[in-house]
Amino acid sequence: MKLQVAMDVLTTEAALALAAQVAPHVDIIELGTPLIKAEGLSAVTAIKAAHPDKIVFADLKTMDAGELEAGIAFAAGADLVTVLGTAGDSTIIGAVAAATKHDKGIVVDLIGVADKVTRAREVIALGAQFVEMHAGLDEQAEPGFSFEKLLSQGETAKVPFSLAGGVSIATIKSVQRAGASVAVAGGAIYGAEDPAAAAAALRAAII
Repeated sequence: MKLQVAMDVLTTEAALALAAQVAPHVDIIELGTPLIKAEGLSAVTAIKAAHPDKIVFADLKTMDAGELEAGIAFAAGADLVTVLGTAGDSTIIGAVAAATKHDKGIVVDLIGVADKVTRAREVIALGAQFVEMHAGLDEQAEPGFSFEKLLSQGETAKVPFSLAGGVSIATIKSVQRAGASVAVAGGAIYGAEDPAAAAAALRAAII
């Protein structure tokens, strides 16, 4: 299982500083949607230039113009780009076409999708590299949110998936047991007093 850091910082400078701390311990460096909205795709280029050996993940959360938006991000240095699972099939197919052209990958983010299992299977059939079983910050704050349900959906879908939303040192072993290809840690790393140590501890917990 790969370890992905989700960098929900707001400046390229902060992203570069955080990436420098945690890169030795992670496989995938994700530029969060707020960072890309604040700084643009130049942030992607900067991170890829600083860490050419890492998989750089641009969390665009594309909802339309899939081929165009994904193509722009791949040209900027992204290796993986997200499209929302609530987008139409044509948007996902377009993004996959851009990925094929650039020899990169599309990840379909299932945030907000009611039936994550069914949609996961559908988008993998459309050519997504993997899906992201994702509970966003707002959803995690809602009464009744269940990390275990998110895990169960990933396990039941039986397709390649990452899990984002509640990954921590206390939960990462359960993420691996559920069969996730990637564990995505955000606040557990960037919110820690020592992000490098937090990333190292998560890495050490992966068998």
